[in-house]
Amino acid sequence: MTRLSRATLAGLPAAISAPRTRGPVATGIVHFGPGAFHRAHQAAYIDRLLDQDPRWGIAAVSLRSRGTIEALAEQDGLYTLAIRDLESSMRVIGAHTEFLGPEDASRTLALLAAPDTRLVTTTVTEKGYCLAADGTLDFDHPDIVHDLARPAVPRSVIGWIAAGLAACHANGTAPFVPMPCDNLASNGAKLHAALAAFATRLDPALGDWVAGEVRVPSTMVDSITPASDDALYADVAAALGVEDRAAVQREAFAQWVIEDIGGLPDLAAVGATLTKDVGGYERAKLRILNGAHSTLAYAGLLRGHISVAEAIGDPQLARFVDTMIREDIIPALPPVPGLDLQTYADAVLRRFANPAIVHRLDQIAQDGSQKLPYRLGDTLLANRAAGRMPDHVVAALGGWVAFVMQRARAGIRIIDPAGDRLAELAMAETPARVVAGLVAEKLGFPPAIGSDAELVAQLKTAAEAAFRGELPRAILA
Repeated sequence: MTRLSRATLAGLPAAISAPRTRGPVATGIVHFGPGAFHRAHQAAYIDRLLDQDPRWGIAAVSLRSRGTIEALAEQDGLYTLAIRDLESSMRVIGAHTEFLGPEDASRTLALLAAPDTRLVTTTVTEKGYCLAADGTLDFDHPDIVHDLARPAVPRSVIGWIAAGLAACHANGTAPFVPMPCDNLASNGAKLHAALAAFATRLDPALGDWVAGEVRVPSTMVDSITPASDDALYADVAAALGVEDRAAVQREAFAQWVIEDIGGLPDLAAVGATLTKDVGGYERAKLRILNGAHSTLAYAGLLRGHISVAEAIGDPQLARFVDTMIREDIIPALPPVPGLDLQTYADAVLRRFANPAIVHRLDQIAQDGSQKLPYRLGDTLLANRAAGRMPDHVVAALGGWVAFVMQRARAGIRIIDPAGDRLAELAMAETPARVVAGLVAEKLGFPPAIGSDAELVAQLKTAAEAAFRGELPRAILA
């Protein structure tokens, strides 16, 4: 079958949105990490922006492999975004102008130093920023060691952005704006600090310039993006009449929250949110969406469910999660300018029920000891500080304890950095003793709860009920 390309655009069905008549596009953005999430999320926003402002085409840079960029290059940068939801749709995206791999170092550096490049974005996962446990740059990371020794041929995204900034500094031109688009709390501040620290090791004067002149906005991104598969490729081929081996898919919901520092593309015109309080949006997502996700994962698995849509289709679990959000989580969140928390919660619950997205509970259930102190623990502490006992959050955490005990007793590996220790603690004689051990070792619960005897007693009761198989009664009490 013929591949999607500029030559085949005119022949696509009229119902498929595509950049058929768009004029020349300039490169204004360099993006590191052109995986599925970038192409389904940020590139879709930019593609709409290019219809009114052609200065913001994206040069896609892959740091590790050439697979994605070769697939894009073979199709003249075009690919299909399939929306998988109650109302499905497809759009051909044409936001990318160049496709660079690890071997294209000279061209990548030239683009970073070019005056027309005003924005450098990243989706490299949290690990890609080479940060230590405390959020600062890890100077012992092998890639950072390499990049400090050979700054002209970087391996890390930190090394690449610093190389581009160093070229701007040497040329006497204004710096571009680095903008991280990975879900890392305070990602702008952390990237800025890492760049300044790296640059200082190279040249103290450069470090001072990066610290004082380079602006790095924080962002929050959100949209469930399942991996591309043969079913997607077949659906796209049937709809377009041409083959597309770079197609991506996501849910209809997409959120891009950006710290408003001025001088950025007009992304608000295409649906992004510019705000002075990205942290407020991060807290809302972490506690409402992620907290509810974890709750559904553990409670749903205990009740035999497999996916989020299946779990939220359980009337008792749906009622429980809704009540937990309205009564325990939202009252403990500070107001966020521009965000209606009740409306956001409504959107979250609708997303959970999307039958076109299969989000497995066993994947969400991984790494609970690391995630729960933030997803549910912060809500727990906020309520206790206000003199309230958040019964639904307590019951949800009891479900996690029961899940860990069930897995340990069945000999099933607990996927968690502390999995082995969790399994040992979970073999205690009673759920109450398991809770006592977890609290003592600060696993899964905020450390501060150890001094709250009433709360610990309630957690023990919730875990006992959940482990007896009385979760429905426990969570609806």
